[in-house]
Amino acid sequence: LAIPTTVWYILFCYLPMFGIILSFKDYKIAQDANFLVSLIRSEWVGFKNFEFLFQTSDAWRITRNTILYNVAFILVNTSLSVILAMLFNELYIKRLAKTLQTLIILPNFLSMAVVAIIAYAFLKGGNSGILNRIVKSFGGKQRDWYMYKPAWPFILVFINAWRGVGYGSIVYVASISGISQEYYEAAVLDGASKFQQALYVTIPHLRKIITIMLIMSVGSLLKGDFGLFYNVTQNNGALYEVTDVIDTYIYRALKMLGDTGMSSAAGLYQSAVGFVLVILANWVVTKIDDESAMF
Repeated sequence: LAIPTTVWYILFCYLPMFGIILSFKDYKIAQDANFLVSLIRSEWVGFKNFEFLFQTSDAWRITRNTILYNVAFILVNTSLSVILAMLFNELYIKRLAKTLQTLIILPNFLSMAVVAIIAYAFLKGGNSGILNRIVKSFGGKQRDWYMYKPAWPFILVFINAWRGVGYGSIVYVASISGISQEYYEAAVLDGASKFQQALYVTIPHLRKIITIMLIMSVGSLLKGDFGLFYNVTQNNGALYEVTDVIDTYIYRALKMLGDTGMSSAAGLYQSAVGFVLVILANWVVTKIDDESAMF
């Protein structure tokens, strides 16, 4: 049973790791040679490709944005996913629960190009934007949202939650369904309300899975959702201060400079830091509650 998954990981996760050496080479595509020959002929440059990320004047801004957005995504999505899963668990009409779950999960299967079109329909300026119409109906001031930087941290967090919370709640719904009903029956006999049952029965039983999901999420602190930060923002230069992350910055640099080694170095840097963060987060958890750690 494990063979198909093992083969998939070998082909798509481990074999491509050979390309890591691009990070340490001045890779040039030769017109008379294939990729492997060009890679072998390319000059070794050591850590020169990594200098781009640390020497650029925008390094602090893109690193700050990437980390803060991911922290917000983790906290908001985890909280809402757990709450949503508990609400689903309270629905006694199972057909209704399954229907609502399906509707809430659907946004996860939309590509970011489609999400960007939907966002544009809401946020475009003038009376044609849905959000401007709503604001105007309440007597508020209409804005050109694609030029208004203060709103975008909230917009991006909202869109990320709208797209990912439903799918993220599946894990917690499965965990809640595995909790013995005897705990809830005992809580009812003690006079516990629904809120108290959630607080003292459901959440303690979800503690381990929540901790594991948080540890796994920590590994992506330096990786931004490229589609979210590039497509949804329309790659608008006026918003770079609050929407530019490492992935979008490297992509634009790759388009302008065509430096494959630099972009490979950035990807390796993100993955290496993510690995260290996962190990560190798991170590911290073992010191607090050894049973909730991943390994």
